[in-house]
Formats: sequence, structure tokens, C-alpha cells
Amino acid sequence: MFKDTKAFGSFSVDDLAKAEAFYGETLGLDVSPEDEGMRIRIAGGMQLFVYPKKDHQPATFTILNFPVDDIDRAVDELKARGIVFEHYTGELRTDEKGISRSSFHEKDIDVAWFKDPAGNILSVIRSSKYP
Repeated sequence: MFKDTKAFGSFSVDDLAKAEAFYGETLGLDVSPEDEGMRIRIAGGMQLFVYPKKDHQPATFTILNFPVDDIDRAVDELKARGIVFEHYTGELRTDEKGISRSSFHEKDIDVAWFKDPAGNILSVIRSSKYP
């Protein structure tokens, strides 16, 4: 039934104007306002719908992952654009740059998490599993 449908993800924010500036200007994604929200177009044809919600609660999980070839370069570039990375201890321990590296958890994955203006969690991720 859904094999050929063009599914899309969606999430809420508390301030649509701030979200449009963050996703469009800070992250450089293709965004366009719509009647009841905003559409984000991502390479590969994926689309996301972002909508305002008065009682918005930020997601407590990663809502969007951006695969990168060089996570250190990606983190440095995002920091230069004003992005602040999360720092964790424990199993998902991050280093001084905010990167959870393969050497910490013995998996082929490096991840750095950051938040959008509404508090939703995003990441840049480097792994041979993700092109």
C-alpha cells in the first residue's frame, strides 16, 4: 500500500520564524513557507514539514541526522555559524568538541548533537553505514 507513496516527516517548533531562519540561513537548507508551516527540502528528494505548536515540547530524541564525510570539519563549520553542541558523559560520552567518537564506544559511528531554536535534537553523523 505505501511502497510507492512519497512519505515525509514532520515536527513542531514554538517559533516558525526562528525555525525558518535556523534551517534556511544557519544550516543552508531549502525552506519554503506554507499556509500552516514550512517545508524543508533535503537532498535526495526527502521533505520535512515543520509546523508551529503553541504548547510545543522539544523532542527528547534525534529528529534529524545529517551524514557527513568529515565530522570534525562539519562541527567546526557549524560552530562558526553559531551552533552549540551538546556534551554528554556515560555511554554516549562526547569529547571537548561535542563528538561521540567510535573510539569511545567501539562502533563505526561518530556523532555530534545540537539543538534547533525550539530545542529539538539534530546531529551530524559519520559512519560507513550512512553515505
